[in-house]
Amino acid sequence: MTNTIINAHIISPELEIENGAIEIKDGKITAVHKNSKNINPSNNTYDACGKYAFPGFIDIHAHGADSKDVCDNELESIRHIAKTKLKEGVTTWLPTTLTQPQEKLIEIAQKCAQYMSNQEFAKTPGIHIEGPFINPSKAGAQNPEFVRAPNITELNEIHNIAPACLLSIAPCTPNACQVIKHASSLGITSSAAHSEATSEQIKAAKQAGLTHLTHFGNAMTPLHHREIGMVGTGLIDDDLKVELICDGIHLAPDFLKLVFKIKPIEQIIMITDSMAGSWINNGECQLGGLDVIIKNKVARLKQGGALAGSTLVFNEGIALINEITNLPLTEIVKTTSWNQAQSLGLHNLGKIEPGFCADITLLDKHFNCCQTFVNGIPMLCSK
Repeated sequence: MTNTIINAHIISPELEIENGAIEIKDGKITAVHKNSKNINPSNNTYDACGKYAFPGFIDIHAHGADSKDVCDNELESIRHIAKTKLKEGVTTWLPTTLTQPQEKLIEIAQKCAQYMSNQEFAKTPGIHIEGPFINPSKAGAQNPEFVRAPNITELNEIHNIAPACLLSIAPCTPNACQVIKHASSLGITSSAAHSEATSEQIKAAKQAGLTHLTHFGNAMTPLHHREIGMVGTGLIDDDLKVELICDGIHLAPDFLKLVFKIKPIEQIIMITDSMAGSWINNGECQLGGLDVIIKNKVARLKQGGALAGSTLVFNEGIALINEITNLPLTEIVKTTSWNQAQSLGLHNLGKIEPGFCADITLLDKHFNCCQTFVNGIPMLCSK
């Protein structure tokens, strides 16, 4: 099948074309034109009407959306989240678990594997295991009742059911470096999370294969003038990728500006950390079995009031970063999909160039998502 997107304001790493056209065949981009004038319209032509065309977003940290949670342990919840993510411009995502009993994580992995065998909506190359290998003192909205020491056997069991692309783990816990090293041997990216790790412990974990810092700035040791902690290490180490929740709540706008100013753009990854409360302005839901109250799009645990994941939708994070930084969109776009693809080894994703998958998101000039293409097929209109 051949189709074409015309009159698109194309934004891709190192590339901007204001009235471009994208030719697609069999799910791949075959040509990118600087002008749409010479493209003959056909039944398979989609007129972007000047909207931005971004590479489809890759959300590597998403627990849920629109009242559904990965930890519902239901295939239909996975399908619903994958479908809802398309409305945010997300074409690839990693279903993200929480700290749960071992037997339940196995069952959740089985449900994810079922969806992966028939990916109807957003692509799912693997899962993100966040917890149970964390420090209970930094549990945040994770359930401390089910926290346990890092365990290679359990990691293998989950990974053999649904391939893990990403493992969030506390480097300060016993055996963490051995598990990180083992994960690296399996091709799993390891990220530091929910931890009291010192700078030295992060450096040791990095030697074992650690490359990311999960929801940077949250549930980790802060910057201090006598111990720079996880935050300080993430800021000064140009090899570590930092995952940012760009909602202006989990990270203040000035902190986001600081990170984008200090860190190489290639080391910044935008995430949502979205939970079941995303797409819900006010109400109640659950996060991994814990009761959550959502008020004005802010999710907090009913007991204790800790922030409980985010209600961020991906395209709104881009709008905020565009507003508070002076970076061109050709730089910002790297943090929405290209950096994720490079870090996790997701080939042919993250650029609008010949040979890449035709995963494309159309946004209006206010960054509202208008249409999402997966393998060149228009999937869903958000209107």
